[in-house]
Amino acid sequence: MKQLNRFLLFILLVLPAYGHAQDKLAPVDLKNHIWFKNSIIYNLEVGVFKDSDGDGRGDFQGLIEKLDYIRALGVDIIWLAPFQPSPGKDDGYDVADFYGVDEKLGTSGDFAEFVFQAQKRGIRVIIDLVINHTSDQHSWFQQARKSKDSKYRDWYIWSDKLPKDYNNGMVFPGVQKAVWDMDTLAGQYYYHRFYPFQPDLNFANPAVVEESQKIIGYWLGQGVSGFRLDAVPFIIEIPKTGSEKPKLDYKFLMDIRQFAQTRRADVVILGEANVVPEENQNYFGKNGEGMQMMFNFFANQYLFYALATGNIDPFKKAISETQIIPDASQWAHFLRNHDEVDLGRLSDKQRQEVYAKFGPDTSMQLYDRGIRRRLATMLGNNRKHMELAYSLLFSLPGTPVIRYGDELGMGDDLRLKERISVRTPMQWTAEKNAGFTTADTAFRPVIDFGDHGYKKINVEDQTRDSASLLNWTTALIKLRKSCPEIGLGTYRILDAGSAAVFAIQYEHEGKSLVVLHNFSDRPTQSRINIPGNKLLVDLIDEDDQKASDGKYSIKLDGYGYKWFRIK
Repeated sequence: MKQLNRFLLFILLVLPAYGHAQDKLAPVDLKNHIWFKNSIIYNLEVGVFKDSDGDGRGDFQGLIEKLDYIRALGVDIIWLAPFQPSPGKDDGYDVADFYGVDEKLGTSGDFAEFVFQAQKRGIRVIIDLVINHTSDQHSWFQQARKSKDSKYRDWYIWSDKLPKDYNNGMVFPGVQKAVWDMDTLAGQYYYHRFYPFQPDLNFANPAVVEESQKIIGYWLGQGVSGFRLDAVPFIIEIPKTGSEKPKLDYKFLMDIRQFAQTRRADVVILGEANVVPEENQNYFGKNGEGMQMMFNFFANQYLFYALATGNIDPFKKAISETQIIPDASQWAHFLRNHDEVDLGRLSDKQRQEVYAKFGPDTSMQLYDRGIRRRLATMLGNNRKHMELAYSLLFSLPGTPVIRYGDELGMGDDLRLKERISVRTPMQWTAEKNAGFTTADTAFRPVIDFGDHGYKKINVEDQTRDSASLLNWTTALIKLRKSCPEIGLGTYRILDAGSAAVFAIQYEHEGKSLVVLHNFSDRPTQSRINIPGNKLLVDLIDEDDQKASDGKYSIKLDGYGYKWFRIK
C-alpha cells in the first residue's frame, strides 16, 4: 500500500513538473478557456489616459486611479497600447526594449500594481505585442548595423542591392516612400514594412523566434492574460519573397499559440490581420489551433459603407462570408480604433461614397485608403446615428471592442499629424486640461474647441446626466453581458422585409435572441418570420411583439433598433 501511495504521489507531483519543464502542451478543456467570448474590451493608451504626477503625460498610477471608472462601465478586459521604452516616433510602436516600462509612464513596479488592481476588480489585461519590427534605436539593431559578424546581424533583413520592388507594399502610402532603405554604417539596405526607423525582424531566424517566445513568457509572468498581436501578416512573411505578394509562414501562429499556452493555459491571442474571408482559416487554424481571435476588418469596412449610405447589402454579405470559423475561435468587432478607418477593400466608388459622407476634406483622409476621425465627428454628433452604430457593434457575432472616450462621444483633432488625431487625452472634467493633468499644458493637446471640446464632453458631466451617452453606453454594455447568445451561440441573418433593416437571430443552449437595426434615418416597418407564434420580449423598451401565423410586424424609428428575447 505504501508503494502504491508513493507511486500515486509521483504521478501527481513529479510528472506534471517534468512536463512543464519540457514545455509540453497539456490538453486544454476549451470550454474553460473561452472567457473572452462574452467579454467587453476597452482599448486605451496609458500616456493619454490620466496623469498622476503633473508632468503632462498619463502614467500607470493615473490609470490605477481610474480603474473604478472602467469597472463601472462594465468592461472586463483592458487592452493596452505599447508602454515599453521607445523614442516615441510612432507613438510607442517603435519599441526599444521589449522587457521594460517607459520611464515616462512609470516603473515595472507601477505596472505590476496596475495588473494587481485590475484583477482585483475582475478586469483582465491584454497588451500589444509589437514584434514585427523594433525601433532603429533598439540595441539589437544598433549592434546589427556595426558588423556582419554580430550575432544580431541576421536578426534583421538585409540586401546588398536595392530590390526592384523597394517602393511596393508600404503600410503608409503617401507618407512612406519605400520598404528598403540604406543603412550607411551597415553598408546594406534593410527592410521595413513600416516607417524607416522601424526595421523588420527576421522571423526566419530561429533565434528571433526564440526571443519572441521569451517576450511572451516574460509578460505572461507579469500577469497579463493575452496579447493583441500587431501586424500579423507582416510577422509571418518569408523574407525576400517579394513585398507585394510575399509567401507566408502560417505555422508560426500555431507555434506561438502553443508556446503561450505552455505558460498560461487560458491565454488569448487577438490578431490584427486585415485579410479576406478565404484566408481566415490560415490565421485561426483549421481546428482553431491558431490565434483565438481576430479583428473583423473585412466586415468593418462594409459596415462603414452601410453607415454612410444606408445600403446594407454588402455588409450583410460580409457578415455571412465571415461566419465560418472554428467553434473555439472568435471575431473581435469594433467601430473605431487607434488607427485610421481602413476602407482599402471597398471599390473605388464605394470608398468615395464613404469619403463624401464621413471625410469630405482631404485633411480627414489618410494613406489613400482611410479616414482619421473619431466616430462622433464622422456621424456629425447625431445621437440617434451614434446609438445605432454602438447598438449594432454590441450585437454583432463576437467580442465588442470600444476605444477610450468613445463612450463619451469624444472627437478628434485634425491639427495633429496622421493617426495622432484620434489619440488625444481623455476628457475627465470641464476644468483646465480636461482634468487629465495638473500641468500647465499636456504633452499632447486636449481638445478644447467645437462641439467635442472638453467643456462640453467630459466624464464628470455625463456621469451626472442620466440621459448622457456615457450612461446609455453603460446600460448597453450591461445588456450585452446579459445576452451570452451573441458571444457563444450560432446565428443567422433574417429577411427583415425592409432594405434598410439588418436583422440577426442568435441561439444558444435553448435561448434565442433577435436584434434589428434600421440604417435609414426614416421610420420603417420590418417584417420577420419566426415559426411558433412565440412572444418577442423587448429587452430595452416595453414593446413586446406578438406573432400572427409566425410573422411579426415591427416598427423602427429612423436609426432605430430593437433587442428581443424569444420567449
